[in-house]
Amino acid sequence: MLKFIKRTSLPVFLCFSVFISSNEIEVNMESVLEIGRENQTLSATSQDKIDQTERQTDKIVNEFKVVSKQVEGLKLYNAQKRIQIQAQLDLMDKLDDQLVQVVVMQRQIPPLAQKMLDTLENLIQIDTPFRLEERRGRVDLVRSSLAKPKVTASEQVRQVLEAYNIEAEYGRKIDTYEDKLADGTVVNILVIGRIGMFYQTKDERSSGRWNNASGEWEELSSSYRKPIRDGIRMAKKLIPTDMLLMPVVKGEA
Repeated sequence: MLKFIKRTSLPVFLCFSVFISSNEIEVNMESVLEIGRENQTLSATSQDKIDQTERQTDKIVNEFKVVSKQVEGLKLYNAQKRIQIQAQLDLMDKLDDQLVQVVVMQRQIPPLAQKMLDTLENLIQIDTPFRLEERRGRVDLVRSSLAKPKVTASEQVRQVLEAYNIEAEYGRKIDTYEDKLADGTVVNILVIGRIGMFYQTKDERSSGRWNNASGEWEELSSSYRKPIRDGIRMAKKLIPTDMLLMPVVKGEA
């Protein structure tokens, strides 16, 4: 009986061993499969990270290209601005120099304007005395303006030059107006530029001319009655301008 037991024990033990080994194999295979699944998951995760990194890299590269273009544009813009700023600085230096010159000129203009006005006043004094009160009044008005501190240098020059222009215009036109002789006789005055100044009474019976040398009126013959009358009518634009035969003292024409 004992021998029988001994003989049957070995196969049973072997079967048990085989059974254990099969279980171990199943466990190991499951572990391998699990590891494989984990590796696949890790691979998928890694690929996602790689793709994401690649997308981020592409985005950064594109942004870098955009920024690079912007930087190049800013460089050109800054270069142009530097040129403009330098030009403005040069202009400011030039304006500063001009400002200094203007200040100097402003200091010189008032005495120059005063001197010009004195010269004009002297010219009126020695000129044919037509519209004398009006012309002297104009000089006095400009002189009073020059004395005002609020009148700028440019305005002073303008007023003086305007007075000169008015005086120059007298020499290019025929003018007529009413005035009185020294004895109070009311007459029509005819001024032909600076060639001559004449008078004629209202009744046209008496006519005369101004002699600058003597500073007096000289009566003319009746032969000049019509030319003087026609000259007065031309000055009033009552008749067209035409030739006039007028007496002129030597040296006045």
